[in-house]
Amino acid sequence: MPEQALYLKWRPTRFEDIIGQEHITRTLQGALRQDRIRHAYLFSGPRGTGKTTTARLLAKAVNCEQEDPGRRPCNTCHHCLAVNEGRYLDLIEIDAASHTGVDDVRDLRDKIAFSPGEGRYKVYIIDEVHRFSGAAFDALLKTLEEPPDHAIFVLATTELEKVPETILSRCLPFEFRRVTLADLTGHLQRIADAEGFQIDRAALELIARQATGSVRDSISLLDQVVADPGQRVTLEIAEQALGAAGRRAVIALADAALEGNIPVGLDVIHAVVDGGADPRQFARQVVEHLRKVLLTQAAGAAVIEDTEEARQHYARQAGLAGRRTLLYLIRTFHDAALDKESDWQPQLPLELALLESLTPPQETVIIQQAIRQAAPSTTPAAEPPEPEPEAAPPGTPPVIGLLTVRDKWTDIQKAAYRLNKNLPPLLDHVQVREVSGNTLVLVAKNPIFKEKLEAEDRRRELLKALRQVLEVPLQVRIEVPGPDDAPSSLNSSDRLAGDELLAYSVHQLGGEIAEIRSSQFEHDPQEEYDDE
Repeated sequence: MPEQALYLKWRPTRFEDIIGQEHITRTLQGALRQDRIRHAYLFSGPRGTGKTTTARLLAKAVNCEQEDPGRRPCNTCHHCLAVNEGRYLDLIEIDAASHTGVDDVRDLRDKIAFSPGEGRYKVYIIDEVHRFSGAAFDALLKTLEEPPDHAIFVLATTELEKVPETILSRCLPFEFRRVTLADLTGHLQRIADAEGFQIDRAALELIARQATGSVRDSISLLDQVVADPGQRVTLEIAEQALGAAGRRAVIALADAALEGNIPVGLDVIHAVVDGGADPRQFARQVVEHLRKVLLTQAAGAAVIEDTEEARQHYARQAGLAGRRTLLYLIRTFHDAALDKESDWQPQLPLELALLESLTPPQETVIIQQAIRQAAPSTTPAAEPPEPEPEAAPPGTPPVIGLLTVRDKWTDIQKAAYRLNKNLPPLLDHVQVREVSGNTLVLVAKNPIFKEKLEAEDRRRELLKALRQVLEVPLQVRIEVPGPDDAPSSLNSSDRLAGDELLAYSVHQLGGEIAEIRSSQFEHDPQEEYDDE
């Protein structure tokens, strides 16, 4: 006969055995002592927190033959033993996920009128009740309104918001909570000691952390990790068994993302994946780590339930970036953790998440600059921004061709994004009109965009982006179109920018353009900008 799974073997048989839900067990035991049993209960909360187990304990307690109500369930009488062994006829468990129709509820309603066969009460446990259809809920409603005296309903759900208000109002609700890391670790330690397992405390903490507050999941993970009861389970063995990466790797990747050190971050990701860790699990660990960094920044390290060494790491990294940046990174790596379509290249979502950290919110740059300025350094001070060049005299030939500017406009926007992520959306609302000497003339769609682009910080960053891409110092003049402007018309500046011979004739030989025949061109050069 196969050995029983640990989570079944260690399922609580008394209210005192349930951990982390004292606010519920205390209330139910008080109701049993005072014989104030309600006809309908609603248990809600995350999976694995004890909803179904508590419902079975309630079914045992209300039918227990122990004379002292404070000691129910006794686990020695006929009724308690029958429930423990799964053969109690007056305990009916219904899985709403597979019995969703109205006919199933009508069948239940027809049978509920019969008196209990063994005990004092018939107890109906309806698990995942939110899976009922609307018609099934309507059929159940009448039974909950006027149940027979011998019937008790316990509805359990992980999605309380899907249960209709009409059902909620007829039940006594209890909300189950996730179990704390300390309680889970202590519970796993007691199980390991009772089973004779040799396992390090750090490995138990890792299992409890992976279970995210679920008692059942934590015991199942313990069962998974302890493959050989005679072998001592270390933290490294537990990490390998659970597909988790070491804490050092998580801290190293968080540092790389916060500091913008892409080569180091990629090395960490490749080392973790090559070592056999699950990339999605690693992404979840990074998200959990960054979440604690964010909480440390918002409320201090004292709110984090972890070791003192870990709190020091959270506090240090909380000073590397602002809140918007941390939120940005958490969302980015959270998306990587949810990606299920990259099995053929499992590390790709992590790599993309890290590379996206190259363009964090602007506050990251400000904070990192402040940190560098505050720290002692032997490097020379940053040079002041380069002054804007003086405008060239009228009639000076363009320092760069107009079509060259238009061809590189996308590159200019990318450079601008690295300086200020809010700048490229504004550049989408301007058109490149001409280059006059060393002045680039832009036409904004309306005065609002002109005003925003002429703000001191944005103008400075635009000039810097132009210098980086075009490698020539330019002034910028922003205009708005007049009522008689024709944006699609081809002007002489466009023609000079596209024809070097004509430009030489005009600027060097003193020639003048008398007429431009549009039939010579297949399209308007402005369309090249629009295509960008």
